Amino acid sequence: MKWLYIAAGIALYIKALLIPNPSPDLAFSIVDAVVKDSGVPNAVAGIIFRNRLYDTIFEVVVFTIAILGAKFLLANERPSCAIYQFQDRPSIVLARLGATIAALVAIELAIRGHLSPGGGFAAGVAGGTAIGLVAITSPQNWMQAIYDRYKAATWEKVSVLVFIVLSVITLAGYELPYGELGTLVSGGILPVLNFLVAVKVALGSWAVILIFIRYRGLL
Repeated sequence: MKWLYIAAGIALYIKALLIPNPSPDLAFSIVDAVVKDSGVPNAVAGIIFRNRLYDTIFEVVVFTIAILGAKFLLANERPSCAIYQFQDRPSIVLARLGATIAALVAIELAIRGHLSPGGGFAAGVAGGTAIGLVAITSPQNWMQAIYDRYKAATWEKVSVLVFIVLSVITLAGYELPYGELGTLVSGGILPVLNFLVAVKVALGSWAVILIFIRYRGLL
């Protein structure tokens, strides 16, 4: 059996060396085709939220399952008695300055991610980074109180459900008008999906951060 594997490997390498790949058609630009097809200048956003929207739905679902898994796996553990956070004033100031910058970047990417480099996932990561920087410089009870007061867990679930519903409608062939290319209100439903993903990832990151602070005492 081992010789069969060796022969198959040799045959694969011979094929790679002797049979050239077909030369691409340089007269056809895939980027231009995606931009024209999606109605937004950011071709990456066009691919994620339109050309491969079916995959993106399951990426959002997998992220949701990961958050639920963290909650269930740590639910039976005893909360940590010692929570390690920054105590010195310079570190607190720098962390909160970084959190402010990350939050502004998150808002920009969530609103204009379909027009410039970035997108919903990047916006969510930036938002989660801002929340994490605040969490390591603030009391755990205060962060949890804000999370509960604004019903962040509910909004996270709502954003997932709305994203899935709108995605299914889009996959069924129903789309909004694209508008003028390059404007804020363009690309049909794509900016809405971009914003929903940003909200989902940011709030999900917030939930995971609180879980690890409570049960592990650190991030």
